[in-house]
Amino acid sequence: MRTRITDMLGIKYPIIQGGMQWVGRAELASAVSNAGGLGILTALTQPSPEDLYQEILRCKEMTDLPFGVNLTILPTINPVPYMEYAEAAIRGGVRVVETAGRSPEDFMPLFKANGVRVIHKCTSVRHALKAERIGCDAVSVDGFECAGHPGEDDVTNMILLPAAAAKLSIPMIASGGIGDAQGLVAALALGAEGINMGTRFVATQEAPVHENVKRAMVEADERQTTLIFRSLNNTARVFRNAIADQVVEIEGRDGKTEFSDIQPLVAGARGRENVLEAGDIDGGIWTAGMVIGLINDIPSCQVLLDRMVSEAKAIIKQRLIGLCEED
Repeated sequence: MRTRITDMLGIKYPIIQGGMQWVGRAELASAVSNAGGLGILTALTQPSPEDLYQEILRCKEMTDLPFGVNLTILPTINPVPYMEYAEAAIRGGVRVVETAGRSPEDFMPLFKANGVRVIHKCTSVRHALKAERIGCDAVSVDGFECAGHPGEDDVTNMILLPAAAAKLSIPMIASGGIGDAQGLVAALALGAEGINMGTRFVATQEAPVHENVKRAMVEADERQTTLIFRSLNNTARVFRNAIADQVVEIEGRDGKTEFSDIQPLVAGARGRENVLEAGDIDGGIWTAGMVIGLINDIPSCQVLLDRMVSEAKAIIKQRLIGLCEED
């Protein structure tokens, strides 16, 4: 299955693993790359740039195929050495960086000088066009269905993808709501050159999260997510559990919501320690996309990608070509 994205990144399948906080570690990234996709290490999962460099070396021990690094650039109370993380990725020999959050414009000279391909995650057509203007090699367009931050426009991929494809000249990757062969085929039909999956890769054997989290995703349906931080204009889609319901209830009260009102409930460390590591599904906030309604098993990354691609080819060759036959 060859597209501009497979050619650009040197991968077998046009399938990219999302850069997920606490989840994008060497175990998962290497498994995705070995399966024919592009694995992604999450830079800020590592406590320092040097730790990221060591994680890159660890990943290289597990795969000799391409993998990338996600760098999410956000405003923080305590300064984050983003440039040092970027330099650590380059020092480690990484040649694909997925950026998210703020514009990567300040980092582009460094990336370009070192032959790094930059994929910027966007939640709107206007942001995708800006990424193209500043020299990004591709964009990953996130629809409203996605886990994490979908932006504030609330546009689903059925509209967002073709709208972006009509105006972009660089390759576009579809992100959000994709977890099976049907989603892969639909994304390609809507103008994408590949797909990005986050939530689906959490429910794989190699994902470094507690088995309870994976089982909860299999048992959930498409209604088991909710939106938080809407009152703060920083919308995030998360798994709907007791903590998420509390946050939504607080945000729904009369008057302005202050972040301090919900901060103890949404602390990232709480979600990591209680949920992803200890397996308490109601122990904190954890992100999940609506695609959980399509997750029915916990395969290896190899089984997942091989199955998706073979089923996608069958859909195209059997169902879609058949629809074009003359009556």
